[in-house]
Amino acid sequence: MPIEFTLWPDAFARRYRDKGYWRGEPLTEILRYACRHRPDSIALICGDRSFTYAELDAKSSRLASSLMRRGIEQGDTALVQLPNVAEFYIVFFALLKMGVAPVNALFSHDRLEMTAYAQQFQPKLLIASAEHHLFADRVYVTGLRSFAPTLSVVAIHGRTEYAENLEALWQGDSDGAEDKPRPSAADQVAFFQLSGGSTGIPKLIPRTHDDYYYSVRRSAEICGLTAESRYLCALPAPHNYPLSSPGALGVFHVGGTVVMARNPSADLCFDLMRRHEVNITAIVPTVASLWLDATVDASLKAPTLSVVQVGGARLSETVAHRIVAVFGCRLQQVFGMAEGLVNYTRLDDATERIFTTQGRPMSPDDELKVVDPDGEEVAAGEVGELLTRGPYTIRGYYRCPEYNARAFDEDGFYRTGDLVVMTADGDVKVVGRKKDQINRGGEKIPAEEIENVLLQHDAVVHAALISMPDAVMGEKSCAYIVASDAALRPIALRKHLRSQGVAEFKLPDRFEFIDQMPLTAFGKVDKQTLRDDIQAKLNV
Repeated sequence: MPIEFTLWPDAFARRYRDKGYWRGEPLTEILRYACRHRPDSIALICGDRSFTYAELDAKSSRLASSLMRRGIEQGDTALVQLPNVAEFYIVFFALLKMGVAPVNALFSHDRLEMTAYAQQFQPKLLIASAEHHLFADRVYVTGLRSFAPTLSVVAIHGRTEYAENLEALWQGDSDGAEDKPRPSAADQVAFFQLSGGSTGIPKLIPRTHDDYYYSVRRSAEICGLTAESRYLCALPAPHNYPLSSPGALGVFHVGGTVVMARNPSADLCFDLMRRHEVNITAIVPTVASLWLDATVDASLKAPTLSVVQVGGARLSETVAHRIVAVFGCRLQQVFGMAEGLVNYTRLDDATERIFTTQGRPMSPDDELKVVDPDGEEVAAGEVGELLTRGPYTIRGYYRCPEYNARAFDEDGFYRTGDLVVMTADGDVKVVGRKKDQINRGGEKIPAEEIENVLLQHDAVVHAALISMPDAVMGEKSCAYIVASDAALRPIALRKHLRSQGVAEFKLPDRFEFIDQMPLTAFGKVDKQTLRDDIQAKLNV
């Protein structure tokens, strides 16, 4: 049976089809097209292994056939958790070919998240890695079945004593007609993305073939991908950004090559870039800063790239200038969300526009409005919450009717929770998060605004502003700082903020100096960990 999800209203669906955004083609066409035109070209490099498009197609088809013989059918769901290895894409395409919709969990997710996903959508299939402690033995999987009694097939990447070996499932050569997989209809759910919220279990985002394929095609076009593109996947492969913006799927769409990195460390990634002549990659600001810091070491020379994309959080203008200077590249800022909307600065934009904005929507039918707390649209140049709808932005989370009533307005616009300024030219400037404000005695302090000014100080490598409870003010602010100068003191940072015109009430009430920022699975600063840390210190 097809998976239930919130549909686009008929009038919108007709318009998106009439304009050619939705073509009625499944995502499997990405691989099929590449195999027709470039079967012997290298699609994927993973460590010492490489896979042509023909090999990627054959392995994914054999895996699909094997899973079908084990009772997995179109309309079933799968829970997948794999690290940055080639098997991720083999599994992804196999499930697409079968019409089985997976949740692709991040490898950093643990018992809490994995169990919650299984409870939410009751998978029939589990594919995971023996590298993860949850799947090193049978204990967790045995317990998982009590939360997901539908689970009938378990395949593990790596050797175990309790489950089938994933690689063995595509070693056979049976491609008989009775085993031929068939993808779900293009207007049905292809897979689930995960929301990037900083609190609670990520909600499931149903993405259809039609809407996601359009996002991939348009992203590849805007980002100038060609068959010569060699893309380093340094961020977690399942995340929306390195999957489709333009990500690996965009590269496969044009017949280029994806090079996989097991982690985003500078020593590993710089080596991979040089060895495989990588010319484009996508990173988050925290990784950008780490890479830039690493280039200070003369033994770790920065590779030259054509394009470096930075997204996931706002990029400081200072770091933006350094990226271009150090990597000799064009910078492209990306601001998007797994729920749909993606904004890009264009590669031929003026330098100032690239350094100071997070781009503009990629589709002519992306509708954006910026509203005040009462829901009234604000003028260009004023701060408000960004709302959006369009041909690749969902109309509802999976099985979350109560939350959907808050997350979408009565006209179907998704409330992003992002505070932005829209320029007169239609560019988006991200100011912060609606939920990332500090209410200091009634005065609202956008955390990201102060963080960006702190980052302009020469000795500040990373900065994160969080709220801390206060009996009188309700909340006060605490700035966590990673500094390059051990002698840096709070008084110097307060003077710096005042010199930049920051209002007195916005100055951090407290500073904490740490060696490294904690990060979420999505590569963003883990502010909940910082809040827990300051709470513990206040309780002492």
